Amino acid sequence: MTVGVVVPPALTVPITDNNLHDMRTQAPLLAPVFRSEGQARLLAVVLLGADELSIADLAERAGLAYPTVHREVGRLLSAGILVERLVGKSRLVRANPGSPLTAPLREILLVATGPVTLLAEELAGVSGVEAVFLYGSFAARMRGVEGPAPQDIDVMVIGSAEAGAVFDACERVERLVGRPVNPTIVSRAELQHHSGFLDHVRSSPIVPVLGEVPWP
Repeated sequence: MTVGVVVPPALTVPITDNNLHDMRTQAPLLAPVFRSEGQARLLAVVLLGADELSIADLAERAGLAYPTVHREVGRLLSAGILVERLVGKSRLVRANPGSPLTAPLREILLVATGPVTLLAEELAGVSGVEAVFLYGSFAARMRGVEGPAPQDIDVMVIGSAEAGAVFDACERVERLVGRPVNPTIVSRAELQHHSGFLDHVRSSPIVPVLGEVPWP
């Protein structure tokens, strides 16, 4: 599917020195239409979810600093991509279904950064899941490592979760993002072992999805 997106100026405002490191990162290789990895992550949270979110909740889910998210939300509201509702002193934001950019941006995010948000939502409810992260070529592209476009998404699930529940959750995400999602389930104890596979994963880029990353 080819999606043509005309990004308004509000999405391409240069980052100032006051912005924190999350929004200074280079445009993600998986979806270079976005200004930075942080911007893509923020958009994935708000456009791929159905919830109205406060600025604080959005910052927590996207893993970004509150001032950064506050500024970015202002730009997205000005561009008409988000809408807000005031409840007392709280500002709740959500995707604007009336914007012509919402649907094509959502399609791009589903294929690019969307798997992180979708996997977090699906696997958070699976009993026995302690932590989840992406590895392999998809994670490398998200971390800015150049290379060929990834064909699938490799997911490491740490804990004692039932394999069937994990695979069912990953299959639901797979249908949404249009890429194979390949989970590997290991226990905390197994992670302490040394093998060619685990040593390669430890030395390669990873993208946290849920919980604490098992190594620095």
